[in-house]
Order: sequence, then structure tokens, then C-alpha cells
Amino acid sequence: MTVAIDRATGKRRGDRAPRPGPGQRLKQSYQKHWYAYAMIAPVAVVLGVIVLYPLVYGFYLTLTDADSLNSARTIGANEIEATYKFIGLDNYADILWGETSYDRFWSHFIWTIVWTAACVALHYGIGLGLALLLNQKLRGRTFYRLILILPWAVPTFVTVFGWRFMLADAGIINSGLDFLGLPTPAWLEDTFWQRFAAIMVNTWCGVPFMMVSLLGGLQSIDSTLYEAAEMDGASAWQRFRHVTLPGLRSVSSTVVLLGVIWTFNQFAIIFLLFGNTAPDAQILVTWAYQLGFGQQPREFAESAAYGMLLLAILIVFTSFYRRWLNRNDQQLAI
Repeated sequence: MTVAIDRATGKRRGDRAPRPGPGQRLKQSYQKHWYAYAMIAPVAVVLGVIVLYPLVYGFYLTLTDADSLNSARTIGANEIEATYKFIGLDNYADILWGETSYDRFWSHFIWTIVWTAACVALHYGIGLGLALLLNQKLRGRTFYRLILILPWAVPTFVTVFGWRFMLADAGIINSGLDFLGLPTPAWLEDTFWQRFAAIMVNTWCGVPFMMVSLLGGLQSIDSTLYEAAEMDGASAWQRFRHVTLPGLRSVSSTVVLLGVIWTFNQFAIIFLLFGNTAPDAQILVTWAYQLGFGQQPREFAESAAYGMLLLAILIVFTSFYRRWLNRNDQQLAI
């Protein structure tokens, strides 16, 4: 085999040039795309100020014993300096493995997982059913779409306060149950019914988003696939299983991921529905708020540690979820 050599450089023809280092690649990228960097610079600065800085500072607080008694504060004309100390990972160890870790973290973590799974399953199931109905040729279909989108269009605090009034002991729901001779649950006092009410209200608020997203996915499926399946003798269930669900795969994966993230961090519904009166119905994000702002002394470091744990849980879930989807896509391609 003959190898051609460039006499000027002494290198063999066909050899790949050495890959430039990170600094050289960054310089080349900046020279080529400087205009794009200039356009996104303001957004990057704003995100750094309102997202990155609080995140870094919050992580720093988790490594201290900061609370409302030893943090810097101003009382009248007196300015009191911070006296909190660096304690490393003690906050995380205390939350995860301390003597009261189950009552303070694991019980809320288990309920948060149940809450998220139940709400997202109901969001997707009911939303898919309504999307399938609205995808049919029905008289007044536009009116039904407008009515079903209202729970999503109305501000969350208005919806939750409305449900709070209806779920009160003398509210319309218990009055109706009493009129029918049925038991009247203590929706806002008993732990089981508090959790049931929270799932019910969140389902009411979250179904319209799923319905609209899945309806758009249904309308993007080629109708000739249904015609071909029907000509082959496929039943309605077979068409749904082998045409509708695969056609909704990309939309479903996205809305389920968004639904999990939003529901896992759903602060407004739990807080507005119960406030500080339902400790066993608090999910992790509302419990972290309770520690940091709803008690005395306010545990800033511990509340920030809960926030970091929430972020870590969602990052781990998202990475595994995307890997699982990619693996299934590869298996389907094979």
C-alpha cells in the first residue's frame, strides 16, 4: 500500500487535522456566530440574575444553619449582622436520615409521588377521552371546546377559592349530598378527604391543557391511516391502539413530562385550598414554604435544602424518562 506524503509539511495525505482545544473552539464559534451571541446576551443576563443567582445562593444557604434568628436583619434603626455558620451537608443528612426524617420529609415525599401520579394519570386519561370526543364531527363542537377550556382560562386562585367555598361544611357539595341522604365528608378537615379534594381540584385545573394538546395531536394524524385500518377490518379498539396511540406518542411524551413537573411543583392549589391547616396534605414544595416562611423561627437553610432536593429529584426523573423514551423509539425503529 502506497502512502502519499506532502513534501512541504511532511504529513501524510488524508490525515485528520488535530482537534482544536476548548478555548480555540470557543473563539472560532464566537467569530462565526458573534451576532447570535449579542442577541441572546440580554436574555442570558436576565436569566442569570433571576434564576442562576438565587439558585447558587440557595445552595449556599443549604450548607449553613441560617434561620430568621441568625440572619442579617434590620430592626428599627439597628442593623444586625448575620451570625449563621457553615455546617456542610448536615442539613441534607438531617432531612434524609435524621430522627424525625419520616415525618418531616419521607411522608411528604410519598404523598407527593402519589399526588403527582394520580393527577397526571387523571389529566391524561380524561383529557384524552375529551379530545377523542371533540375530534368527532359533533353539532356545537366549538361551543363544547370553549366550555371545556374555561377551567384553564380562569386564574388558578379564582378556581381554588371557588372550590374552597363549595367544599366547605355548608357548601353546595355537602348540601347536595345531605339532600340526597349521603354522607357529607369533612373535605377541608379530614386528612383523607383533604388529599382527595386536592387531587379533584388539580384535575379540574389540569385537564383542559391535556385536552387541547392531545386534540392538536389527534388532528395531525393522517386520516388515511384510519381508512386503511378500517378497510383491513380493524375494530375501533384496534384502530385506537395501533393508529391513535402511536400517532400521539410524541405529543403524549411531552405533555406527560410537563404535567409531572408542573404537578410535582404545584404550589398554588395546595396552599390556597388549605393554607397551613393541613400538614398531612402538604406536598414537598408547600412544606418547604411552610418551613421557610410559615413558622417561627423561619428555617431558611432547611427550606433551601428542600428546594435543592426537589430540583435533584426532577432532574433525575427527567433524565431517566427521556432515556426510556429514546430506548423505546430505537426499539420501534428496529
